[in-house]
Amino acid sequence: MNDFRKTLSRLRGLLIAAGAGVLLSGCGAVNHMIYKTTGDVMQGFSRNHTVPYLMESDDLAMGCSMSEATAPLLMSFGRVTSEPDQLAVMLYLSSGSCAEEQAREHGLTASRAMHSMNAGEAQDALIQQKRAHALAAQRYLKGWQHHNAHYGDPDASECPKFKDEMDEFIYLAGLLSGMQALNAQIQSSSSIGVPFNTGSVVGRATQCLDNKKWWGAPMGLRATVWAMIPGTMPEGEDAFERLAIAEDQGAAAGVRLGHVFHALAAVNKNDEALVKSIIRDHANSLDNDEPSEDWRFVDAMASNMLVGISDRLWVENTGSRTPMGQFGSFWDDERAPVETMDLDDLL
Repeated sequence: MNDFRKTLSRLRGLLIAAGAGVLLSGCGAVNHMIYKTTGDVMQGFSRNHTVPYLMESDDLAMGCSMSEATAPLLMSFGRVTSEPDQLAVMLYLSSGSCAEEQAREHGLTASRAMHSMNAGEAQDALIQQKRAHALAAQRYLKGWQHHNAHYGDPDASECPKFKDEMDEFIYLAGLLSGMQALNAQIQSSSSIGVPFNTGSVVGRATQCLDNKKWWGAPMGLRATVWAMIPGTMPEGEDAFERLAIAEDQGAAAGVRLGHVFHALAAVNKNDEALVKSIIRDHANSLDNDEPSEDWRFVDAMASNMLVGISDRLWVENTGSRTPMGQFGSFWDDERAPVETMDLDDLL
């Protein structure tokens, strides 16, 4: 009888354990379903609403903070549902620009230190600048990799079939991320893993986008590649003529990326006079041409990058960045003569 009771007790324990296992397994399945549904909803909402909402804003700092803070959360949904490749392009492009902004600030610190003959501080700031560029390159590279995962090999002969306008814009953002990844890797003086043919691949892939629709940016990006990478410019083309055209198209559309592409090529050429001219044109355009309502964020990014170039020139020559209200002017500009009154005329 005792043996029977012991056997019955053991059997009861096994049944309880088995039942608990089934329940736990069921809970895991339910949780997975909830996580997947949440992930799908978050991906769809972010692509269709968060990104367009952000593009209508000109608050770059807010966008930077958002991308850095939410990237781990939103990207983690790739563990329970499809990988959010399109969303990743935008998150890593934005967070990469955050790191690049830090690199620019360290660069200004180095320039100020060199202007005041403080070699130690200059050296330390340059090291910090390279670290920030390395971080930017890593983030941009992730954006480029997710771009390729979603749209396929950008060096393929066929262009992807776009579903809508946002699909095209994210494709363009991915190309920018690839180009920025290569540039940041070069600036960091280290190998982050960005293939060195990325620039030429990006240049060819821009042909999949309508140049007029996208503010002249595809042609501007392609011409920047021609100007900066030897051997990529087709025979009969002139990179700087194309860049000037892209600049005008961007200004007319209120999305002035063309100024940025033109300025980057001029900086690479060490043509300071041309850089200054482009910055003046951009400043004049800001006064006369309204930004696109749908793409204010992109236009603000362009202005921010040009302010950064202007700041570097000002610091290198004066020890301080562009004064407030003087973007588009320079330290060596001729000042209009100020009329003065001869006090003797009042006597």
